[in-house]
Amino acid sequence: MSDPQSAWQEWLNSLDVPRKAAAESLRAQFSTLGVTDPVDLIKSEVMEDLPQLARFVLLRSLWHGAINGWTEPGSLDQLPAAQRLLAAGADREDLVRLVRAVAYEAVFATLDELDAGGDVHAPGVEAGWVVMESGEGGSQTGRALSGLHEDLLTMDPSGRDGTDLWQ
Repeated sequence: MSDPQSAWQEWLNSLDVPRKAAAESLRAQFSTLGVTDPVDLIKSEVMEDLPQLARFVLLRSLWHGAINGWTEPGSLDQLPAAQRLLAAGADREDLVRLVRAVAYEAVFATLDELDAGGDVHAPGVEAGWVVMESGEGGSQTGRALSGLHEDLLTMDPSGRDGTDLWQ
């Protein structure tokens, strides 16, 4: 069994100076974000030029805000329909689970549309879109964030891949 730290160091030593610097910077940033084993993400970004850090940050942000934001105290109270259901005796935890599941489905559908790059129901229309990574100051890097909907479940910060949404 190999030592992960020595395997990391061996891989780093195999890189040219710019890639080595990029890998070390990515490791520090992933560490700041609390990612304990970012090696595969770093290798993918450095060697395949895929914007893994940007993907991670975007998907994590969607989980924290759009999906798990509903677990915050008082979040349901801003919805008149939820207020009525609670007043009628609905279970608060069931409502939180419901709105989180609906939020997840809405985020997933939005990411799926963004990943499609255009409206498949509008043939002949020459309009589309792409989600791009940006660098410092908002300048585009030219690297597209694709397949975002494919990784949404695996980015569940609880580590349960969204299983608690459908209980």
